[in-house]
Amino acid sequence: MARSPRLELFALRRRSDAERFLDRSFFQLAVALAAAVGLLVVAILLTVLSGAWEAIRSFGISFITTSDWDPGSDHYGAFTAIYGTLVSSGLALLIAVPLGVGTAVFLTENIIPKAIREVLGVMVELLAAIPSVVLGLWAIVVMEPMLRPFLSELHQLLGWLPFFSTEPQGPGMAPAALILVVMILPIITAISRDALSQVPDGLRQAAYGIGTTRWGAIFQVILPAAISGITGGVMLALGRAMGETMAVTMIIGNSNNFSLSLLAPANTISSMLANQFGEASGIQVSALMYAALLLMVMSLAVNLLAQQVVRRLSLKY
Repeated sequence: MARSPRLELFALRRRSDAERFLDRSFFQLAVALAAAVGLLVVAILLTVLSGAWEAIRSFGISFITTSDWDPGSDHYGAFTAIYGTLVSSGLALLIAVPLGVGTAVFLTENIIPKAIREVLGVMVELLAAIPSVVLGLWAIVVMEPMLRPFLSELHQLLGWLPFFSTEPQGPGMAPAALILVVMILPIITAISRDALSQVPDGLRQAAYGIGTTRWGAIFQVILPAAISGITGGVMLALGRAMGETMAVTMIIGNSNNFSLSLLAPANTISSMLANQFGEASGIQVSALMYAALLLMVMSLAVNLLAQQVVRRLSLKY
């Protein structure tokens, strides 16, 4: 096949020395910046590991499997905080994923006029601009008092289950999970919206052409085509939920007493670090660094899992 005259001229054009120098310089700068990011992550990991080494030698694996946190006798175990981190993040994700993806579908499909969709999209994204301390105050003053009658009713109906066995008295796991929903919802919605917007319009038209309905096209064609981007956004939101500190600290109750009940006060690794690190001394500092190391490992594992999931879904669809 004959090439166009424009391509012929481009192929024959010799790059100047200055242009080649700029190309090499940009490549070297990009490599250096990427290496710097990697070195920064390694440096943070080594710093936390060195600070946690004393607690690792003293407590070993029992630090992960026990719930004792007694600065008076220097007995420490982070199971309660690990459990609270995983459960609060999991509950938040369970609620936020259908809500966020559904909102993204609503904002990308021609269900309502475009002007209204744009206003709603801006309002959802503005949630990400609210400081976490403000959300924490709102959770204490407004959300928790409004939720308490419903949670009490839930306790009356399902109190025979371990997950609802305690009477709600204020801060607890459930309010913390709900405030996390508010915090991660803009991430899931924004990324899902971008992923759905990148789906070629030809796929929609082809689905309509073979007789499917709008919802059939959404669930069978559009969502599967955007699933890798949506999954990446969900995993990013999970990492944010696991590391959130201020809002969760203000509403979760900060109790180191282990309880399966979602209505009881609980704790997370982030809130434990925020509450205790400023006044810690001796081996308690090392124990807190050990907890921070566990949180960092969990976050890195979530990101690695996200990359694998997105890669496999991209190949599948």
